[in-house]
Amino acid sequence: MTKVTVDLSVRDLTQEDLPGCSWSGSALHLRQVAREVVRARTGIVDYLAVCPPSDIPVAIGGVDYRATPGAGTLWQLAVHPALQSCGIGTVLIQAAEQRILGRGLDRAELSVEESNPRARALYERLGYVGYDRKPEAWDAEGPDGVVRRYETVCTVMWKPLS
Repeated sequence: MTKVTVDLSVRDLTQEDLPGCSWSGSALHLRQVAREVVRARTGIVDYLAVCPPSDIPVAIGGVDYRATPGAGTLWQLAVHPALQSCGIGTVLIQAAEQRILGRGLDRAELSVEESNPRARALYERLGYVGYDRKPEAWDAEGPDGVVRRYETVCTVMWKPLS
């Protein structure tokens, strides 16, 4: 096996990036991401992109500064499926944590679906600890294009930052 190392950079996600992020979800999801990119201009949230030298995002995710008082809440974290388990999610989360610290906050939070043990294992490796469970729901577009309400249970996790 040949090992390849690629330099990654982290920057703000832009509207121009969205057509290249179709791997992250449905058209409905991308419309929601587009709204969050607009919110990012106001400073309420950050929305990050991890990019190789091509500058095309291979991971994206947000930090909401209003969702949880005193913390930055990570959400909509996604890594291109072909590049999962390569450390890119770790790069994204660490960059998000630096943004949180840059806002003068010392705690990060996130919710992970209980049906996603792989993501939870990543968060635990990075120091996140579960402290609560809560139902979550959102509109999701199926492969047939029909929008349905998706309901799940999430574990809420937190991590002190320094």
